[in-house]
Amino acid sequence: MRDLYNSPLNSRYASKEMSYIFSENMKFTTWRKLWVALAEGEKELGLNITEAQIEELRSNINNINYEEAIKKEKEVRHDVMSHVYAYGLQCPSAKGIIHLGATSCYVGDNTDVIIMRDAILLTKKKIVTVLNHLSNFAMKYKDMPTLGFTHFQPAQLTTVGKRASLWMQDLVMDIENIDFLLSTLKLLGVKGTTGTQASFMNLFEDDETKVKALDKIVAEKMGFEKSYGVTGQTYPRKLDSIILNTLSQVAQSAYKFSNDLRLLQSMKEIEEPFEKNQIGSSAMAYKRNPMRSERIASLARYVIVNSLNPAITASTQWFERTLDDSANKRIAVPEAFLALDGVLNLYINIAENMVVYEKVIAAHVINELPFMATENIMMESVKLGCDRQELHESIRLHSMAAAERVKGEGLDNDLIERIINDDSFKLSREEILKIIDPIKFVGRAPSQTVEFIEEYINPIIEANKEALEIKSDISV
Repeated sequence: MRDLYNSPLNSRYASKEMSYIFSENMKFTTWRKLWVALAEGEKELGLNITEAQIEELRSNINNINYEEAIKKEKEVRHDVMSHVYAYGLQCPSAKGIIHLGATSCYVGDNTDVIIMRDAILLTKKKIVTVLNHLSNFAMKYKDMPTLGFTHFQPAQLTTVGKRASLWMQDLVMDIENIDFLLSTLKLLGVKGTTGTQASFMNLFEDDETKVKALDKIVAEKMGFEKSYGVTGQTYPRKLDSIILNTLSQVAQSAYKFSNDLRLLQSMKEIEEPFEKNQIGSSAMAYKRNPMRSERIASLARYVIVNSLNPAITASTQWFERTLDDSANKRIAVPEAFLALDGVLNLYINIAENMVVYEKVIAAHVINELPFMATENIMMESVKLGCDRQELHESIRLHSMAAAERVKGEGLDNDLIERIINDDSFKLSREEILKIIDPIKFVGRAPSQTVEFIEEYINPIIEANKEALEIKSDISV
């Protein structure tokens, strides 16, 4: 509706897939799946629950009667109990065993963990897709010399492909963190109001073996190897902080890439895709602004700052739980995933369609390379019997004159021509031009790129082939 606030995370940035994961349908169908898993586990462990009751619950998992739940919540002011009531209307024979022994956090917290797991998996797929596009780009340009920069000042040469490998290295670290996070992710399980499982001890007449088994059964039914060994009423809120810190790290990687690309686009070396009818500026028709890279930076900044929210929440949970987490995490967690999803959608789009201006890159190399090549020229001349100290002084004078020509007069760098015309170097034009071939100044950049992709990137892509079906979803 246009007369109410609509989050741009949904309307402009995040994909439909990520938005669905945090939708009401996903949330409340997962609640019902958890109630079914609880009932199944309790039946398996001997409670008086019938298969017919469970089948009635199963058949209505996706048939949520929202109107009844909303009406009941206005009366009782409790979201979980209103949905228990609504579910019971659809499952009259099973209504007495819905939520048996559980507290609200059984469905609320377990659902939150499941939703975050699914969102992490989608995030990982998109990172793999970015890696696939960047690896293709890196292999294509692994041999293309380009100016390296330290302190954003021209430095020794690297290659366009090697620079892309630096972007990939950051993302590899992110994948490693995500894999560790997924391998350690646990469900809350069935822990009760203060985490003591007292209500379940009552249900099973103090049989601890059955209570422990129920915890394990529910976790496995919901796709988890384990639940937390001990908790208060909730899963440890530190988990939210760990997850959003992981998302922050991905955002940092994308932010760094977007800054690099914005600088490269300013130098007219590499550009993000610019569509035929796209407008760069309302006033300056000639402009090709790096809008997508800028949007990555903007959304990534939000993700990074937002990671502070669950850190504070985890720090301020009193004893077995307080409720000052609820409103905050209800906003902070989904928005972190939705914003990062927008970042990765843009990253995929740019990485797949970057435009490289080879002649501009080569011109920049040629303009700076003469200063870097003087040591090599001098060494070759010394091999022919020249005096190093005399050559050093000649190069110093020629370099100062060439630098004045470039900086003071705005002309091209003629240092190499000055050296070619200086007989004291005893080298022909052809010999000097051979010495200053840019590819001789990139070191192991091409082979480093190939080795990195073969050793690190290809195994990730091979293990996550399904991620390559991901397409970028950019609406603006």
